[in-house]
Amino acid sequence: MIRKILYPLLVLLLLLMLYFGIKSYTFAIEYEAQTTELVSHQGAEEQASRQLSKLAKSILGDFYNDKNKVMVDTIRAQQDYAMHEAKQYMYYFMATLAVLLLAYFFISLRSFTIFGALGAMITLTFGLITPILMVTIHKEVEYLGDIVLSFESKGVVGSIIKLWDGGDIIVALVILLFSVIVPIVKILSLLFVSIFVESKFAHSIVKFFKMIGKWSMVDVFVVAVFLVYLTANKGDVSRAEVEVGLYFFLAYVIVSMLVSLSADRMLHKLKA
Repeated sequence: MIRKILYPLLVLLLLLMLYFGIKSYTFAIEYEAQTTELVSHQGAEEQASRQLSKLAKSILGDFYNDKNKVMVDTIRAQQDYAMHEAKQYMYYFMATLAVLLLAYFFISLRSFTIFGALGAMITLTFGLITPILMVTIHKEVEYLGDIVLSFESKGVVGSIIKLWDGGDIIVALVILLFSVIVPIVKILSLLFVSIFVESKFAHSIVKFFKMIGKWSMVDVFVVAVFLVYLTANKGDVSRAEVEVGLYFFLAYVIVSMLVSLSADRMLHKLKA
């Protein structure tokens, strides 16, 4: 009776994860768009115009209406709201994922591996497509203030495409292999073994499954290298901001490890 209630609840949790993930992704993209719009107002010409506006304001006082400042303030407000909502829905996603993982104590290892693998696949998807890091290159110019020289905000997939187009093919292939292909193959292996665990063919891929499991820490290594690559020291003019996509990807790494352990225990029990 309990299991009849649990399984629909687990399906509902997966659907909620999809919903919260989509909302977080949508607001993360909105934050990226608002930041891009804000950066477009922080070039040398725009900063010069802003300094003239400040001068006019100091001379004319309340008689001068600084429309540019009002517009920038509006964009900042929309930017803050988008980031707040992106993080809020990301927290809802993580809380739902944590509840899903608690099912380990109430259902069979096989069922937990299936639902855990599905949860890992959803988490990985948002980890790959949602922006993970925003890097701004800026410089303080006398009389003008802080001038933005360049701005980049990319997710894993977007970064792979950019690296490939930029000629960094080896780096792009390494990130593609260990951040996209290996994780997907790992999850599909977990699903296949847990669904067809009683078939002879399923047991024949146990060695392959264990080999894939050895690459669990590579995910973490690739994320670390990826962040170092993007935030490479460019003097004191670079500013990096972690975005919600990184939390999705790190959550996937943890979940995939837990599900791998569950699948390993399941296979050991069948052999015993």
